[in-house]
Amino acid sequence: MPALDKIRHSLRQLELAAPIAIRVSPRARRLSLRVDAATRGVELVLPRRFAADAAIGFVARHRGWIAARVAAMPPPLRLADGATVPIFGVPHRIRRITEPAAAPVTIADGAILVRGDPVHLPRRITDHLKALARRDFAARARTLAARLGKDVTRVGVRDPKSRWGSCSSKGALSFSWRLVFAPEPVVQYVVAHEVAHLVEMNHGPRFWSVVASLVPDSAGPRAWLRRHRAELLAYR
Repeated sequence: MPALDKIRHSLRQLELAAPIAIRVSPRARRLSLRVDAATRGVELVLPRRFAADAAIGFVARHRGWIAARVAAMPPPLRLADGATVPIFGVPHRIRRITEPAAAPVTIADGAILVRGDPVHLPRRITDHLKALARRDFAARARTLAARLGKDVTRVGVRDPKSRWGSCSSKGALSFSWRLVFAPEPVVQYVVAHEVAHLVEMNHGPRFWSVVASLVPDSAGPRAWLRRHRAELLAYR
């Protein structure tokens, strides 16, 4: 599309603080910008009908806003030897070990012990934390679902960029593995939120009543997730 090519070319000349992607949305009513903490990029959303010059001018006027938002993002948080990361909110220091008989990854006494070549360390930690998340979230979900007289058919973990959990109409739950970095009450809230959808597949008053029956406080964890979203997505 010539108009999109014109926009892309002009935006490259602006030398923005982050890469910018362009998306045409049939549901959009106006031009908008979104900074994505997961990709550390910017998305320009265009309505179905748009003028290239108006879109270019819109981005140019918001150069300062883009720069400020990108600068406010936490830097990538590396899962590297010597780094400290929270596991369910409790700080743990990563330590590489060389004992050949040791397990690939062990979490104990405030430490994450990782055996092997340093180049494989991030992947080994990530794989271990995903498995930990799957076991922990499944246990929480089934315990809470039993209180509601409901069954959970499956619990999985993924790495979504826009939501912390989901619930299907067939009772399958899915969660972001990155919740293992959040404090325990936040994890409990997110699991309770998705379990409540087994009763109410909406966010109406009855749904929130179910959530309240499972966890005493939802406002605090929801606020925590809003404040720390970029940080949770920064772990690499």
